[in-house]
Amino acid sequence: MLKEGMIVGERYEIISRIGSGGMADVYKAKDHKLNRLVAVKVMKAEFSQDKGFISKFRKEAQAAAGLAHPNVVNVYDVGEDNGIYYIVMELVQGITLKDYITRKGKLSVREATSIAIQVSLGLEAAHKSNIVHRDVKPQNIIISVDGKVKLSDFGIARAASSNTISSNVMGSVHYSSPEQVRGGYSDAKSDIYSLGITMYEMVTGRVPFDGDTTVAIAIKHLQEEIVSPRKYVPDLPYSLEQIILKCTQKSVDRRYASMSEVIEDLKHSLLDPNGNFVTVTPLAQHAQTVMLSKDELEAIREGRSGYATPQKDTYEDEDEDEDDEDEYDEEYDDEDDDDDEGEVSSKLEKAMTIGGFIIGAIIICILIFFIARAAGLVNIGGSANKDDAQQTEQEEIDDTVDENGQVSVPKLTSMTEENALSVLEQLGLKGNKIGESPSSEYKAGTIMSQETEAGTKVDQGTVINYVVSTGTDAPTIPSIIGKSQSEAEALIKALGLNTEIQQDYSDTVAIGKVISVDPGEGTQVSAGSTITLVVSLGEENKQVEVPNVIGQDEATAKKTLNDQGLQVNVETTTDASGNVAEGCVANQSVVAGTSVDPGSTITLQVYHAPSVPAESENGGTADSGSWTCNVKLDQPSTYIGGPVQLTLVQNINGQNVETVILDGQTITFPYTLTIAGADGVDTGTVYLREMVDGEYVERGHYSNVPFKQS
Repeated sequence: MLKEGMIVGERYEIISRIGSGGMADVYKAKDHKLNRLVAVKVMKAEFSQDKGFISKFRKEAQAAAGLAHPNVVNVYDVGEDNGIYYIVMELVQGITLKDYITRKGKLSVREATSIAIQVSLGLEAAHKSNIVHRDVKPQNIIISVDGKVKLSDFGIARAASSNTISSNVMGSVHYSSPEQVRGGYSDAKSDIYSLGITMYEMVTGRVPFDGDTTVAIAIKHLQEEIVSPRKYVPDLPYSLEQIILKCTQKSVDRRYASMSEVIEDLKHSLLDPNGNFVTVTPLAQHAQTVMLSKDELEAIREGRSGYATPQKDTYEDEDEDEDDEDEYDEEYDDEDDDDDEGEVSSKLEKAMTIGGFIIGAIIICILIFFIARAAGLVNIGGSANKDDAQQTEQEEIDDTVDENGQVSVPKLTSMTEENALSVLEQLGLKGNKIGESPSSEYKAGTIMSQETEAGTKVDQGTVINYVVSTGTDAPTIPSIIGKSQSEAEALIKALGLNTEIQQDYSDTVAIGKVISVDPGEGTQVSAGSTITLVVSLGEENKQVEVPNVIGQDEATAKKTLNDQGLQVNVETTTDASGNVAEGCVANQSVVAGTSVDPGSTITLQVYHAPSVPAESENGGTADSGSWTCNVKLDQPSTYIGGPVQLTLVQNINGQNVETVILDGQTITFPYTLTIAGADGVDTGTVYLREMVDGEYVERGHYSNVPFKQS
């Protein structure tokens, strides 16, 4: 195992291990020469001593390196560094198709078809370069974060030798063609079979053949007929069903001849979902599935004569499990094996037998064709599967040409675009698609509206504009709450949707994970819609902000701070520099606006002016100064007889100075007040407050109390 920071090939710095298979480990690395991130697949040490294997490993990897296509995980480089054999590949950020199917259960028809087309394009490019994949399966298909579908591990399967194959692996055997599990020659048509099994799983959510062991599954590929996917998906379009069944024929001669034919039919199925355009060569009586003998079954179980299960490794590490651990294919090309004379004779005899079967099948097909034609069941130059209603409609259309050479515009709605153009051509008219639009009434690929109404008389050569339906196969929001932002965005974008990210605090959802999604999970949305993801910022800061209480009276300031969850400590000050009234807060220990923990203590300094030292005859205070007052105070109407506080407020040098006269005493009205005031100040205001429930409540005040110099 390589360590982080190691340099391979004098340019690839190992960052981390991202996957492991049966024969190789895969690392994320940085290419310092081109300044980009790559995936480096390194062969395990136990295989690096096999010179024959190393030779084939290099040969096939170099062949794959010459393959560049948008739907292929490209191979950049192949090399060896001090006994370390490695392949440098494109690093794709995304999820495997296997994981995607597992999360969604099954894919929609349009989505599955789109993925199948992209995989087919990658395989087509490989086959044109004489590279056969030999292990097409959902685990080797990656859906990148930008929605691009890529097929990984091209051209590597042929390098593995038979002693590297485990009979216990379960991943690839589900997708292997009959000729592969039998140990025979495999070519591009083996990839077509595997693609068919992959499409089957995409639309149904399950593989057609399953079992407890690889041997059991392999025998099913050889002996059992595939169950139609319509058994599990009754509304599956007829054309896609036929494409899957044709790809998975046990006889290679009955499958598609090339990937280009597969691509053509897949595109056609999007326009004509229920069309009968897929042709499968009839199965001759002598070409039925052959039951294996006991010796052959035993050979498969023991892995003799090349009977083995192909496996490879891929560098995706998401949700790997032991059953799906990838290994390399065991097969060599015929050119790499030295066949003895007995094997040549056996193959020649087998080829002659197969040739005889094919010739017999062709003869039977020709006889069936002529018998059907004589019975009127086959219509050369037209469709033999038109229903009676369509034939009647066609007859009515043919009768619309009038004596002036004008024709009636036919009704095109519900027709496929291909059929509509054919009908218009027969009438001497032309068709023009002016757009596509979703419709709940018309199937995808059929005409949903036409500009010129049906029945309108027009000259021949007139162009009839129409709009084609895209259907209602709307994507559904997957389960993404609790997933990381990058993973959620990848799932959403893989559906052809856009994302908008918002952030919020959460006490329960970890930072970077999705809190909620709008529209919600399971909601069907239109293609291209924008989905809003709310991503967690983690726990919100619990500190509180200290309010400003300077200038407030003591009681109000205490309540303001207590309401914020803060504790209060009160101190007295005689410093009037803050220009505040008697009994109000002159200063606070923590500056307003500061964030503190709940429960913190804030110290308040409350201003109180110095009291007058001398006492009057009635308990008041008198100064040695010469300005005094002697007045009688009447009882306020709201006074109820409790202890009181009397204070005097005078304006001294432009500031209001409050002096406490009495505090906590009970008095009798009318009350004679004799006190000394400030020198030179001839008036003042006396405030009377009564103790109620432990707090003073103002009951009244006496304005313009006169002071005279004595």
